[in-house]
Order: sequence, then C-alpha cells, then structure tokens
Amino acid sequence: MQFGMIGLGRMGASMARRAMRAGHRCVAYSAHAEDTRRFATEGAVAAGALAELVAALEPPRTVWMMVPAAAVGGLVDELAGLLASGDILIDGGNSNYRDAIDRARRLAARGIRYLDVGTSGGIWGLEAGYCLMIGGDADAVRQVEPLFAALAPGIDAAPRTRDSTGEPAPAEQGYLHCGPSGAGHFVKMIHNGIEYGVMAAYAEGLNILHHAAAGLDEHRPDAETAPLADPQAYRYEFDVPAIAELWRRGSVVRSWLLDLIAHALREDPTLERFEGRVSDSGEGRWAVKAAIDTSTPAPVLSAALYARFGSRGEDRFASQVLAAMRAEFGGHAEKPARERGR
Repeated sequence: MQFGMIGLGRMGASMARRAMRAGHRCVAYSAHAEDTRRFATEGAVAAGALAELVAALEPPRTVWMMVPAAAVGGLVDELAGLLASGDILIDGGNSNYRDAIDRARRLAARGIRYLDVGTSGGIWGLEAGYCLMIGGDADAVRQVEPLFAALAPGIDAAPRTRDSTGEPAPAEQGYLHCGPSGAGHFVKMIHNGIEYGVMAAYAEGLNILHHAAAGLDEHRPDAETAPLADPQAYRYEFDVPAIAELWRRGSVVRSWLLDLIAHALREDPTLERFEGRVSDSGEGRWAVKAAIDTSTPAPVLSAALYARFGSRGEDRFASQVLAAMRAEFGGHAEKPARERGR
C-alpha cells in the first residue's frame, strides 16, 4: 500500500525503510530538507511541503506522523485543511492519550479517521520490527493493517506462549488494536512507565554491586558519617560487566534491556562518558497521573519517575535545605563529595 511519512528522524526514517522493504510505497517529508532529499535516493517519493505530500498520495490517503509530541498539535491542524474525508492520519509518537481523544473527535467532523499508534522498538526496529499499540476506528485499522503487519516484528520475534494453538493473533505478530481513540497511546504510556521501573531496578541493583567493596575503604571516624556496621561483609570487588553478561544466560531477570546494559558495560565498564542525567519525555508522568486518577497503587513507577527528576539535579535545592537545617540545629558542616568510583 502507499503511505506518507512525516518525520524522518531516528524512528520515522527506519520505519519508512522497513515498510518499503516489504513492498509498500512511501511519500516522505521532513522539516529538514536534506533528510527528505537523502530519503529520495532510497526509493521514496520526496515531498518538499505537506501539501506536496498530500497531493502525491492516492485517495483514500494514509499519512503517518513520526514527530515529537510537542509538534503534533500544529501538524494536525495544518493537515486537517489538506486531507479529505476518508483519509487516515496516524500519530506514532509519544503523545498524551487525552490529546488523541480530542484530535480524533475534531477530525471526525471532517470525515478524517485518526489513529493513535504507540510505537516501541527504538533504533533497533528497522531490523527487529516495531511493537505497535493501536487506538481508533476499527475500519481504519483494518485498512492500514498491511502496513502494521510489515512494521511489526512478526511471529518469530518470540516463542509462542505455552499452549497457544491455531493461527497467530495480531498481538503475537507484534501489533494490536487496543481499543477506541486514545487506547494506543494509553497502552504505550503504561509501557513506558513500566520501562522506567525496570530500568531503575537494573540500575539500583547494579549500583549495589558497584558499592559492595565499601568495607575496603578507609574512613577516619567522624561525627558526620554513620559507620559501616560490618566492614568485613562488604569486601567484594565485583566485575559488574561480567555479572551483567552472566545474568543474560538463564537468569530470570534476563531481558533485552539487560542485553543493552551488558553491551554498554563492555564498551565502557565505568560508564565515565555518562553524567547520569536521565530525561523523561512525559509518558512516565502521565502513567503516574493515571494511577492517581484511578486510585491504583504504583509505588515503583512513581519512584522511578522521581529518580529521573533527581538525576537531573532537580533535588538540589531540597538537599541544600536539608544541609542548611543540619547546620542550623546541630552545627553540622557538609562533608566533601566522595570521589567517583565507589
């Protein structure tokens, strides 16, 4: 089938390439003209403007947006004036599901179908495929299904769940119509919240291993430091990269994320090239808000989100307040920061 791809960044370009490899025809547009020109050399039709992209597509059109969430609103408004009744507009980025509900309602008045498609796969998706979480009109989903099937990993991406029989369902192939408008981005929101928690668990566990030689450090006793109760119990200089490699094989905590950790540690065992500032693009916040709105306990997801805030120094003033209070009530002086390493 023919489709338009708006946004040729890390995700959009690779998704378009994967679809074209499967025989689908792509009309491509990027706000960065050089990206569009480069893509034309790979077999896509290059569009210099949104109007050109829409004109190059045969009705009923399918247009996929793969742009940052902050850019989606303006893009939808512009495309609303270019697309026609029966066309399908897809948002594959990490937009808020509430925005998807609103945009679908507004576009429906023009006869334009809006699908929100949570997309996971990152920079590896070109070869491994993309997990697609789809929300919106069922007829529109069926119309675009050949494209979803081409982008998804397929049945061979994972062993079938025990006792599964018959023809593989779409979910087993890596794509699923999750429900009406907003459902796709809601499921992706929770997916990313879980991702925050899993990543934090790995990071915290490996950090404990990293500090397991604390009993080897020589510290002069002082009033500002709680002494290590049993230094003899913490004299392990673990090879953390080797442990990450070990856990990849047969361990119950093995995963693709652990594969990535092992590779990163092999490349840079001390991870010195990273400062440790961890961004969040919104989904974790929205997942925690959904938990609050529905009175659903989510302590792990919440803690993982707050840890990301702290990693960026957002807790600096709070720590300064704590240090100030200790100085005020007890005359406690701040100790210098420990050297990096242990």
